[in-house]
Amino acid sequence: MKKIILFLFTPLSFILSVKSQENKSDSVKDMDNIVVIYNKWEQKINEIPNKIVKVDMKEARLRNPQTSADLLGMTGAVFIQKSQLGGGSPIIRGFATNRVLIVADGVRMNNAIYRSGNLQNIISIDPLSTENAEIIFGPGSLIYGSDAIGGVMDFHSLTPRYARDNKMLVKGSATLRYSTADKENTVHADLNLGWKKLSILSSVTYSKFEDLRMGQHTGPDSYLRPQYVQRINNMDSIVTNADPTIQRFSGYEQWNFLQKLAYKFNDHLELMYSFTYGGTGDAPRYDRLIQYRQGKLRYAEWYYGPMIWRMHQLQLTDKNTTSIYDESRIVVAYQDYDESRIDRTRGNNDQHNQSETVNAYSVNWDALKNLGKGELFYGVELLYNEVGSFGAMTNISNGVISPYVSRYPNGSNTSAAGIYASYKRNINEKVTLNAGLRLSYNTLDAPFDTTFIKFPYEKIELNDGAPTGNLGLVYRPSETWQINANIATGYRMPNIDDIGKTFESVPGNITVPNPDLESEYAWNFELGAAKRVAQKINVEVSVFYTLLTNAIVRRPYTFNGQDSIFFDGVYSQVEALQNVARAEVYGVQATAEYYLTKKLIWQINANWIKGVETDDVKDEEVPLRHAPPFYANTNLRYTYKRLTAELSAFYNAEISAEDMPPSEKSKTDIYAKDANGNPYCPSWYSVGLKCSVRITDNFTSILGWENITNQRYRPYSSGIVAAGSNFIVSLRANL
Repeated sequence: MKKIILFLFTPLSFILSVKSQENKSDSVKDMDNIVVIYNKWEQKINEIPNKIVKVDMKEARLRNPQTSADLLGMTGAVFIQKSQLGGGSPIIRGFATNRVLIVADGVRMNNAIYRSGNLQNIISIDPLSTENAEIIFGPGSLIYGSDAIGGVMDFHSLTPRYARDNKMLVKGSATLRYSTADKENTVHADLNLGWKKLSILSSVTYSKFEDLRMGQHTGPDSYLRPQYVQRINNMDSIVTNADPTIQRFSGYEQWNFLQKLAYKFNDHLELMYSFTYGGTGDAPRYDRLIQYRQGKLRYAEWYYGPMIWRMHQLQLTDKNTTSIYDESRIVVAYQDYDESRIDRTRGNNDQHNQSETVNAYSVNWDALKNLGKGELFYGVELLYNEVGSFGAMTNISNGVISPYVSRYPNGSNTSAAGIYASYKRNINEKVTLNAGLRLSYNTLDAPFDTTFIKFPYEKIELNDGAPTGNLGLVYRPSETWQINANIATGYRMPNIDDIGKTFESVPGNITVPNPDLESEYAWNFELGAAKRVAQKINVEVSVFYTLLTNAIVRRPYTFNGQDSIFFDGVYSQVEALQNVARAEVYGVQATAEYYLTKKLIWQINANWIKGVETDDVKDEEVPLRHAPPFYANTNLRYTYKRLTAELSAFYNAEISAEDMPPSEKSKTDIYAKDANGNPYCPSWYSVGLKCSVRITDNFTSILGWENITNQRYRPYSSGIVAAGSNFIVSLRANL
């Protein structure tokens, strides 16, 4: 560990001691010119008090992420957990799943069944049709309402372009990619036809991944896949894996499609319709397939059925100045989700299928108004989600289908209404003030079916509101210094997953609904500084502290007066999500960028995050589940004419058995064991090399070698082991 930290930080000490003698043509990026989407509108980053990471899509094309989860992970600012290859759960400052918000083209993707356990919805977004993306750290409830406690991931897909003259504009690109670790085959194409008033854009991507191969060296043998279950002669048989580094039953396939139609009435008024589709095939839940019970593999099958996300969106943008706004945007969206999970225990012919649908409707009106030295941002949001949840049990021997318990109360619904206003004022050339307030009101209605489980209630209703706001200050004492301070609040209203779910959280534990849940509320305090040194170095540091009160956590519970019940043939301890904890998360995020020359750039990202929560059972503080270990990455990038090459290294520190969260200690199938036989997460590192060659003005070849030393490692809380030595070949053509 000491060697890796030395490797990451020694260049920084060297950089800060160098007195540059080169001219300003080699200088770092000027923050005055960096524009981000904040408060849903473009703003200069040096006037914003939050930490924001703008994803560089040129760098992303070089790094070739397979999914949007990988795209975020490559920034070095977001930790990614994976239970299976067809997944990726972003963790932002110790918060994850339904405590962080995903936004696609201005519309929130979080719906009524986003769970507290790790989820994979982020991969529905296609990185190859993403034009830009940003990560906003800290509560985003001022603009987006519930869920945005840890941060917001804001994705923007390709924008339709118009012709500047009477000649039709034709733009597009095509990409082919292959990688060896999972035998990935990806094909992508997008095409934009534009006229002076009309623009049509289409994009399609198909990816197929086979079983993932893990690394050969360093990691524990417990990570290997020595056995798997196969159906032979209508019997479940445990088969020896010929190559234990191949993670059998981890592959999946995915389709993404984007269609936009934009019409510009005049220079001020534009109407755009867009349809977005993201869909996977069956995606095996790898962490469940490696579970053992009484010394033998537990499951014969455990996979997610096709995860489908469809979004229809109509957007009207008006840039015509009026007395109440200078620019406004109305976005009406309808999202349709399909999810399912199928499992069958080994030796049992009964296959369980739980499927869910969500219809999500939203209306947003956002506006901005220039007020002299200040700008006013304000808007209104209306949301409605309707949940369908169904269960079926199929006997695979005779094909008989019978009813089975559903995961959620069928016919549940949630709604939300919010109104917000945010004001930004440049008090003088050195000081910018940001302040805002939002009022939100949420409802939930969940009817329960007592056919399979005798719930002591027939219906749960919640009606709750929460004021949220922020106050931030940006101070620029000179052209090379920027200091930020920000206080923000956020909240999360319990959703259908929190309040109505019945499922097995870990073997031997059953989670049941809790009708007494309330909203959790967060306070975030942040201080940041950015320094530009000698026109060649950028250093940024952010220190934060988040207090989550009334925190919703899983704790022992009673159901109909019993602390244990039979569920799915297993005598299980009863648990429920409850407002019994107080969580604290604090940490430091640091980045540095050094332009050694115009052609050679060195970058580093480092994240140290600690989180604790109160354990209501033992009345003590315990580690927070989603607080990741120290993680960092460093890149050395060289550009010369048509060539770009990048050498990178990623590092994660160890989490010892003593520092493991209680909820993770029970996941013995995914963790290594220390000398005392206790589960822990070993440290790891990975080194890679990427090279991009622009063969012609319109044709680029990208070669990559990830995990060069073929390390065997499993990131914290992940079910699947990371890819071993992985070669990537990608070809991209532009019109």
